Amino acid sequence: MKKIDTIIFDLGGVLIDWNPEYVFLDVFKGNREEMNWFFDNICTHDWNENQDAGYPIEKATKERIAKFPEFEELIRMYYGRWVEMLGGPITETVDVLDKLIKSNDYKVVALTNWSHETFPIALERFEFLHWFEGIVVSGEEKTRKPFKKIYDITLDRFNIDAENSVFIDDNLRNIEAANQLGINGIQFKNAGKLIEQLKSYNINL
Repeated sequence: MKKIDTIIFDLGGVLIDWNPEYVFLDVFKGNREEMNWFFDNICTHDWNENQDAGYPIEKATKERIAKFPEFEELIRMYYGRWVEMLGGPITETVDVLDKLIKSNDYKVVALTNWSHETFPIALERFEFLHWFEGIVVSGEEKTRKPFKKIYDITLDRFNIDAENSVFIDDNLRNIEAANQLGINGIQFKNAGKLIEQLKSYNINL
Protein backbone atom coordinates (compact mmCIF):
# COMPACT_ATOMS: atom_id res chain seq x y z
CA MET A 1 0.00 0.00 0.00
CA LYS A 2 1.29 3.44 -0.92
CA LYS A 3 1.47 6.08 1.78
CA ILE A 4 -1.72 8.11 2.07
CA ASP A 5 -1.05 11.81 1.59
CA THR A 6 -4.58 13.16 0.95
CA ILE A 7 -7.85 12.92 2.86
CA ILE A 8 -11.10 13.83 1.04
CA PHE A 9 -14.14 14.51 3.23
CA ASP A 10 -17.80 14.49 2.33
CA LEU A 11 -19.70 17.12 4.34
CA GLY A 12 -23.39 16.31 4.89
CA GLY A 13 -23.78 13.29 7.14
CA VAL A 14 -20.06 13.27 7.96
CA LEU A 15 -19.22 16.72 9.31
CA ILE A 16 -22.59 18.49 9.11
CA ASP A 17 -25.95 17.24 10.31
CA TRP A 18 -28.57 18.03 7.64
CA ASN A 19 -31.98 16.42 7.70
CA PRO A 20 -35.35 17.55 6.25
CA GLU A 21 -37.04 15.68 9.08
CA TYR A 22 -36.17 18.60 11.35
CA VAL A 23 -38.89 20.54 9.53
CA PHE A 24 -41.28 17.98 8.13
CA LEU A 25 -41.73 15.66 11.09
CA ASP A 26 -43.27 18.59 12.94
CA VAL A 27 -45.28 19.64 9.87
CA PHE A 28 -46.72 16.12 9.65
CA LYS A 29 -47.44 16.19 13.41
CA GLY A 30 -45.06 13.34 14.12
CA ASN A 31 -46.62 11.02 11.53
CA ARG A 32 -43.47 9.47 10.10
CA GLU A 33 -45.40 7.32 7.62
CA GLU A 34 -47.03 10.35 5.98
CA MET A 35 -43.74 12.26 6.00
CA ASN A 36 -41.88 9.38 4.34
CA TRP A 37 -44.61 9.09 1.70
CA PHE A 38 -44.07 12.77 0.89
CA PHE A 39 -40.29 12.23 0.56
CA ASP A 40 -40.80 9.08 -1.53
CA ASN A 41 -43.31 10.63 -3.92
CA ILE A 42 -43.19 14.45 -3.94
CA CYS A 43 -39.95 16.05 -2.72
CA THR A 44 -37.85 12.99 -3.42
CA HIS A 45 -34.18 12.33 -2.82
CA ASP A 46 -33.56 12.25 -6.58
CA TRP A 47 -35.32 15.60 -6.99
CA ASN A 48 -33.16 17.19 -4.29
CA GLU A 49 -30.00 15.74 -5.84
CA ASN A 50 -30.87 17.41 -9.12
CA GLN A 51 -30.48 20.77 -7.36
CA ASP A 52 -27.22 19.50 -5.87
CA ALA A 53 -26.04 19.14 -9.47
CA GLY A 54 -26.74 22.80 -10.18
CA TYR A 55 -30.39 22.90 -11.22
CA PRO A 56 -31.98 26.21 -10.12
CA ILE A 57 -33.99 25.87 -6.91
CA GLU A 58 -36.72 28.30 -7.97
CA LYS A 59 -37.24 26.52 -11.30
CA ALA A 60 -37.26 23.09 -9.63
CA THR A 61 -39.81 24.27 -7.08
CA LYS A 62 -42.15 25.72 -9.72
CA GLU A 63 -41.93 22.56 -11.81
CA ARG A 64 -42.74 20.36 -8.83
CA ILE A 65 -45.71 22.55 -7.91
CA ALA A 66 -46.99 22.35 -11.48
CA LYS A 67 -46.82 18.56 -11.22
CA PHE A 68 -48.32 18.34 -7.72
CA PRO A 69 -50.34 21.56 -7.20
CA GLU A 70 -52.18 20.17 -4.18
CA PHE A 71 -48.84 20.01 -2.34
CA GLU A 72 -47.73 23.56 -3.17
CA GLU A 73 -47.34 24.73 0.43
CA LEU A 74 -45.25 21.69 1.41
CA ILE A 75 -43.11 21.88 -1.73
CA ARG A 76 -42.31 25.55 -1.15
CA MET A 77 -41.40 24.66 2.42
CA TYR A 78 -38.62 22.31 1.29
CA TYR A 79 -36.26 25.09 0.28
CA GLY A 80 -38.17 27.90 1.97
CA ARG A 81 -37.29 26.41 5.36
CA TRP A 82 -34.03 24.78 4.27
CA VAL A 83 -32.02 26.62 6.94
CA GLU A 84 -34.06 24.87 9.63
CA MET A 85 -33.03 21.51 8.16
CA LEU A 86 -29.40 22.41 8.74
CA GLY A 87 -28.41 21.01 12.10
CA GLY A 88 -25.14 21.58 13.88
CA PRO A 89 -21.67 20.21 13.26
CA ILE A 90 -20.99 16.54 13.93
CA THR A 91 -18.47 17.56 16.56
CA GLU A 92 -16.65 14.24 16.97
CA THR A 93 -15.83 14.18 13.25
CA VAL A 94 -14.86 17.85 13.29
CA ASP A 95 -12.34 16.90 16.00
CA VAL A 96 -10.90 14.24 13.66
CA LEU A 97 -10.67 16.85 10.88
CA ASP A 98 -8.94 19.26 13.26
CA LYS A 99 -6.30 16.70 14.20
CA LEU A 100 -5.62 15.75 10.60
CA ILE A 101 -5.12 19.35 9.58
CA LYS A 102 -2.97 20.22 12.59
CA SER A 103 -0.72 17.24 11.92
CA ASN A 104 0.41 18.91 8.65
CA ASP A 105 0.94 15.40 7.27
CA TYR A 106 -1.94 15.43 4.81
CA LYS A 107 -3.62 17.47 2.13
CA VAL A 108 -7.22 17.76 3.36
CA VAL A 109 -10.01 18.71 0.93
CA ALA A 110 -13.78 18.25 0.70
CA LEU A 111 -16.09 16.91 -1.99
CA THR A 112 -19.78 17.55 -1.41
CA ASN A 113 -23.12 17.14 -3.14
CA TRP A 114 -24.63 20.52 -2.31
CA SER A 115 -26.60 23.20 -4.14
CA HIS A 116 -24.46 26.21 -5.00
CA GLU A 117 -27.41 28.37 -3.90
CA THR A 118 -27.50 27.09 -0.32
CA PHE A 119 -23.82 26.29 0.25
CA PRO A 120 -22.91 29.91 1.16
CA ILE A 121 -25.19 29.54 4.20
CA ALA A 122 -23.10 26.60 5.40
CA LEU A 123 -19.86 28.49 4.73
CA GLU A 124 -21.06 31.32 6.91
CA ARG A 125 -22.30 29.06 9.68
CA PHE A 126 -19.45 26.52 9.99
CA GLU A 127 -15.96 27.90 10.58
CA PHE A 128 -14.33 24.52 10.00
CA LEU A 129 -15.31 24.63 6.32
CA HIS A 130 -12.58 27.25 5.94
CA TRP A 131 -9.94 24.83 7.21
CA PHE A 132 -9.87 22.81 3.98
CA GLU A 133 -7.32 23.41 1.26
CA GLY A 134 -10.37 23.56 -1.00
CA ILE A 135 -13.92 22.30 -1.45
CA VAL A 136 -15.49 20.89 -4.61
CA VAL A 137 -19.21 21.76 -4.51
CA SER A 138 -21.34 19.74 -6.91
CA GLY A 139 -23.75 22.60 -7.65
CA GLU A 140 -20.88 24.78 -8.80
CA GLU A 141 -19.53 22.03 -11.07
CA LYS A 142 -22.96 21.11 -12.56
CA THR A 143 -22.39 17.44 -11.75
CA ARG A 144 -22.44 15.35 -8.59
CA LYS A 145 -21.40 12.14 -6.91
CA PRO A 146 -21.46 9.33 -7.92
CA PHE A 147 -20.65 10.49 -11.47
CA LYS A 148 -17.04 10.05 -12.55
CA LYS A 149 -16.65 13.65 -13.67
CA ILE A 150 -16.78 15.15 -10.17
CA TYR A 151 -14.12 12.78 -8.85
CA ASP A 152 -11.89 13.62 -11.82
CA ILE A 153 -12.39 17.33 -11.11
CA THR A 154 -11.34 16.80 -7.48
CA LEU A 155 -8.25 14.76 -8.35
CA ASP A 156 -7.13 17.22 -11.03
CA ARG A 157 -7.85 20.42 -9.12
CA PHE A 158 -5.82 19.44 -6.08
CA ASN A 159 -3.20 17.33 -7.89
CA ILE A 160 -4.23 14.17 -6.03
CA ASP A 161 -2.91 10.69 -6.82
CA ALA A 162 -6.01 8.49 -6.41
CA GLU A 163 -4.23 5.55 -4.81
CA ASN A 164 -2.58 7.86 -2.27
CA SER A 165 -5.91 9.29 -1.14
CA VAL A 166 -8.74 8.28 1.18
CA PHE A 167 -12.31 9.42 0.59
CA ILE A 168 -14.75 9.51 3.52
CA ASP A 169 -18.49 9.52 2.69
CA ASP A 170 -21.60 8.21 4.44
CA ASN A 171 -23.13 7.00 1.15
CA LEU A 172 -21.85 3.60 -0.02
CA ARG A 173 -22.83 4.43 -3.61
CA ASN A 174 -20.36 7.32 -3.59
CA ILE A 175 -17.61 5.20 -2.05
CA GLU A 176 -18.04 2.50 -4.68
CA ALA A 177 -17.81 5.10 -7.45
CA ALA A 178 -14.57 6.44 -5.93
CA ASN A 179 -13.16 2.91 -5.69
CA GLN A 180 -13.72 2.49 -9.44
CA LEU A 181 -11.21 5.30 -9.95
CA GLY A 182 -8.65 3.80 -7.59
CA ILE A 183 -9.51 6.08 -4.66
CA ASN A 184 -9.48 4.33 -1.28
CA GLY A 185 -12.87 4.66 0.41
CA ILE A 186 -14.21 4.69 3.94
CA GLN A 187 -17.97 4.56 4.47
CA PHE A 188 -18.64 6.81 7.44
CA LYS A 189 -20.67 5.39 10.33
CA ASN A 190 -19.40 7.37 13.31
CA ALA A 191 -16.23 9.12 14.43
CA GLY A 192 -14.99 6.22 16.55
CA LYS A 193 -15.27 3.79 13.66
CA LEU A 194 -13.66 6.35 11.34
CA ILE A 195 -10.59 6.60 13.57
CA GLU A 196 -10.21 2.81 13.49
CA GLN A 197 -10.59 2.75 9.70
CA LEU A 198 -8.02 5.52 9.27
CA LYS A 199 -5.58 3.47 11.37
CA SER A 200 -5.87 0.69 8.79
CA TYR A 201 -4.28 3.16 6.35
CA ASN A 202 -1.51 3.94 8.88
CA ILE A 203 -3.18 7.26 9.75
CA ASN A 204 -2.99 7.65 13.51
CA LEU A 205 -4.73 10.40 15.44
